[in-house]
Amino acid sequence: MSVELFIATKYLKGRVKNLFGLLTTVIAVAGVTLGVAALIVTLAVMSGFHEDIRTKILGLNPHITIFGNLDESEQDNVTKSLSSIKEITSVAPFVYGQVILKSKSYATGVLLKGIDFTREKNVVPIEKILARGRWENLTGRKNIILGKELSRNLAVDIGDDIIMVSPGGEQFLPLGIPKMDKFTVTGIFDSGMYEYDENLAYVDIDNGKRFFNTGRISGLGVKLKNIDSAVKISGALKKIILARVITWEELNKNLFAALKLEKTMMFLLLTLIILVACFNIISNLVLLTAEKAKEIGILTALGMKAVNIRRIFLYEGLMIGWIGTMLGTVLGVVLSLVVKKYQFVRLPADIYYIETLPVKLSAGDIVAVVLVAMVITLLATIYPAHRASKLNPVEVIRYG
Repeated sequence: MSVELFIATKYLKGRVKNLFGLLTTVIAVAGVTLGVAALIVTLAVMSGFHEDIRTKILGLNPHITIFGNLDESEQDNVTKSLSSIKEITSVAPFVYGQVILKSKSYATGVLLKGIDFTREKNVVPIEKILARGRWENLTGRKNIILGKELSRNLAVDIGDDIIMVSPGGEQFLPLGIPKMDKFTVTGIFDSGMYEYDENLAYVDIDNGKRFFNTGRISGLGVKLKNIDSAVKISGALKKIILARVITWEELNKNLFAALKLEKTMMFLLLTLIILVACFNIISNLVLLTAEKAKEIGILTALGMKAVNIRRIFLYEGLMIGWIGTMLGTVLGVVLSLVVKKYQFVRLPADIYYIETLPVKLSAGDIVAVVLVAMVITLLATIYPAHRASKLNPVEVIRYG
């Protein structure tokens, strides 16, 4: 142990032996502790929201989507090109378009997606989102599966019939009457994403083609072995396929950009708590300088250099900051784990679409918080340490 660290430790132990010194030190440590804990818990919740939304989006969207009005021959050529890429595990065709769904009481516009369920389930885990009914009932029948909010808006349930109306002129009948067809509700899905649950409906791909009066598909969904390679594979596909290729993140880039910005802003705002807490460290060290002025003068008179005096107070402040940071880290991690395990923080599901706070602890976030806290603590100690090193030894010994 260096002389400076030894003296700093003795000074810290000496301060906690008197009530005033103990109180100021505890306040300084507690401020850093609470700031660090609040930051860790907040970042864990923000990461949990991000992970929850990511999981829900991937419950409905493939890793890569190829958009293109493809006939059977073009579809075969694209599929052959995809089969040559080892990272691709499954491919599923789809058709989609805007339609109007009309029940006995209500009508609303939705996005209709026609799928081949036997292939779609290998690309997207849609089986997990089905709340009631069976996906298999779509195949070969004029059945339809609606989102939870959509079924509520139309006031329909499983077994009810609805009328599908085409809003597009290309599906109009010869007399100018919009094309209409009757479908039976055979299932209700709950993705956990309000936008999807309110505006999306599924039918069998063949029924979708017939209703849209086309023999073509709207595109292909692609599943990869590793989702992290989506951008790389997407770039490769754009070079060999004359169609629009887009990853799942690009489809939702505005949402994820907003989440990232929100997390960054929360990090910056809560860092202010640590910054304010460090003012207590500054005041603590300034008071310590006044208390130990005579001792500092003696050390200086005995030959200790100004840089060594500065180190004593730098170590003192860093010890206070380190204790507060470590206690805050432990408290933040424990609180996050408790919230995650016991889920006692309840949220109104009709507003947030989740019932409990999602929590995901990230080692990267924790390390970032610890580093930021220690850097702020270090900066906070510079002024009082410099002030202590500038004391005149003759004056403080004579008048101290």
